Amino acid sequence: MADVKYEIVEHIGVLSESPKGWTKELNVIRWNRKEPKYDLRDWAPNKEKMGKGITLTKEELAGLKKLLQV
Repeated sequence: MADVKYEIVEHIGVLSESPKGWTKELNVIRWNRKEPKYDLRDWAPNKEKMGKGITLTKEELAGLKKLLQV
């Protein structure tokens, strides 16, 4: 598998933290030098590892926000 390159453009916030120190975070990330997207995933302390996550465009994030307003 090819190396995945990423750059955290903006750290928005931490949603939760596990007892082992992993954090679930919302960030804006540029993956493989492409356009930055909103990204929600688990991160190990010091960002040395990451879990599976989901990336959303600005429009998708706005749609999700609308769906959650109940």
